[in-house]
Amino acid sequence: MIRILGIDPGSRITGYGIIESDGNHSVYVTSGCIRMVEKELPQRLKVIFESIQKIVNTHQPDAISIEQVFMHKSAGSALKLGQARGAAICAGVNCSIPVSEYSARQIKQAVVGKGSATKEQVQHMVKTLLALSDTPQEDAADALAAALCHSHSQQCTSNILRMSARQEKASKESQEVGQP
Repeated sequence: MIRILGIDPGSRITGYGIIESDGNHSVYVTSGCIRMVEKELPQRLKVIFESIQKIVNTHQPDAISIEQVFMHKSAGSALKLGQARGAAICAGVNCSIPVSEYSARQIKQAVVGKGSATKEQVQHMVKTLLALSDTPQEDAADALAAALCHSHSQQCTSNILRMSARQEKASKESQEVGQP
């Protein structure tokens, strides 16, 4: 089982979610939101950095999955979001945890099957896939979706490598049979 920390970065609310996955089955560990009450951006970034480090130290994930920045409302919002992502990424890298990045579209595609899925659809599928009794808060659900996306991505990569190895082995065996 691999433990994955998913992060949905935000300069006001950063969602996090942790799952354990063997590639075929995923199990919910914990989730929540880091809420910034500080007014100045540098202090909010410090809260994100320290909170992610605390989560990493407490739950010892093997990997981190984080949503990439996309242009949403304005350039200023995108810049703040990018800085929040940077604080979260640095916290993980500072703890020697590998970080993978996925677009919002990739995450929604992996969890809902549709890259243009709504927040409600993501929440519903996260609840269903992880057999949760309650619907997670929106930012926590997005973070859990990022973790699930990473799990699915790793499983696909593993399957491709396994198939490639089988094909290579079969090719070598057929070449050996054909030689006198």
